[in-house]
Amino acid sequence: MSQTEKSTTIKRRSVIKGILGTGAAVTMAPLALNLTAKDAQAARALPQQWDETVDVLIIGSGFAGLAAAAEAAAAGAKTVILEKMPAYGGNSIINGGVYASWDDELHLREKLKLGEDSPAQHTQDTLKGGDFYGDPALVKILADGATDALNWMMDEGGCTVRPALTRAGGHTAYRTHTSTEGVGRGYTEPLRKIALAHGAEIRLGVEVAWIWREDATGPVLGVEVKKGRRVSNIKVARSLVLASGGFSRDIKMRQEFNPSIVPEINCTNHPGATGEMIRYAQAIGADTLQLCFIQLYPFAEPETGVLDKPAVYPFNGVGYGLVYVSREGKRFVNELERRDVCSQAQINLGEKPTYSIFNEAMIVKMGGAQEDVDKGLERGRFIKADSIEELAGKLKIPAAALVKTVEEHNQYLKKGSDPDFNKPITDKMIPLEKGPFYAVAQWPAVHHTMGGLRINSSAQVIDIWGKVIPKLYAAGEVTGGIHGSNRLGSNAIPDCVVFGRIAGRNAAKV
Repeated sequence: MSQTEKSTTIKRRSVIKGILGTGAAVTMAPLALNLTAKDAQAARALPQQWDETVDVLIIGSGFAGLAAAAEAAAAGAKTVILEKMPAYGGNSIINGGVYASWDDELHLREKLKLGEDSPAQHTQDTLKGGDFYGDPALVKILADGATDALNWMMDEGGCTVRPALTRAGGHTAYRTHTSTEGVGRGYTEPLRKIALAHGAEIRLGVEVAWIWREDATGPVLGVEVKKGRRVSNIKVARSLVLASGGFSRDIKMRQEFNPSIVPEINCTNHPGATGEMIRYAQAIGADTLQLCFIQLYPFAEPETGVLDKPAVYPFNGVGYGLVYVSREGKRFVNELERRDVCSQAQINLGEKPTYSIFNEAMIVKMGGAQEDVDKGLERGRFIKADSIEELAGKLKIPAAALVKTVEEHNQYLKKGSDPDFNKPITDKMIPLEKGPFYAVAQWPAVHHTMGGLRINSSAQVIDIWGKVIPKLYAAGEVTGGIHGSNRLGSNAIPDCVVFGRIAGRNAAKV
């Protein structure tokens, strides 16, 4: 350790001791650690008694929290999930239902003759997609564990997927699965089923107000919670798992770390994605990283920012020839680019919305369903026409320009080369020659916060001095260091489930 590092460490420890020491003169009760306290008067006394004790307490009931609960309960731990919202699932239940895995027990890629893939290829795509800011060891765990986690949900939870795979932006292989339901509920319900079968309990409408820890070297002790007007304290006998998601809905926090994500930008997230658990963890010494990396989903509903079923089609369809066009009827980006690139390309146009154009032949192949499309048509989300000219008229964009764009793109697919945007062409891509044709409007909205709590390969939370915080684990979007500067679409669910399972298993250990 350099002299500067020693000096910094000594200063940090002195601050902590100063706060605790001064506070001790005020009250005889032990004081709780709070590194965000501005002075000793802000220090809080630890609970003198606990209202309840559980083995493993999990904060958040999405993919990561449910997976953690399933594993912890299966290991014999008394496991409780706390969810502040009135319904379980958070962002996970309204997620687009897409899951990246190089294989599955159905061996869909092999059956559909969609080429080669491997965990190593998935790892490399994920690292590259995040500009190599992701921790290679953590990314490898995600890719290596994705298939087993998917099979586990299928075998134990009854999860089913559509008989299709797609190649999504930033991925170099056809590995994105779609739940039969076409939304995240297709995974949360199986996870909930597994967790409840092993005896886990889910409590709704319970908000965590603080994490209790006595000092900067000791373990997490428990949490303070609020349900209505009642405040109580729950002690953790084994461990606390944070699976509370990101902070896309917290405009103040977004602005603090990335001012370019202005308040006017819509958001796909549920109202509870406000990031307070990250702040509470920081108060007890947890380290964070890459909080400035905030992703826009390029294809949200333009006026509301909602991520509905039609909003997933632009993401799923690019591996089969779907094209993005502007209001001028022209392509503006390589459709297989990463989400951040596609979002910025739209913003650079300066005029919303943009559109995805596809035909009926692509629907099932991309993991869609005609039923979804028909419902989208009824709601006005999808626009249908028998010809490209008719479609342009309904979209109120120049017909000649759109026809020219589509005809040129059709030729690029046949020739295997895209001179306009250098899109990698595959033989699975379908020319837009035969109708019916469809369009869906799209525009970027805040979607995912890649930064969060620093964890290790065991899902343990690391403190600002690089040490493990005893009895504290984290998984899912509340963590950082996995996706880097940009998350590849369909990597969120395997990230949450794989690390949720790891956190749950380790948290249950005595």
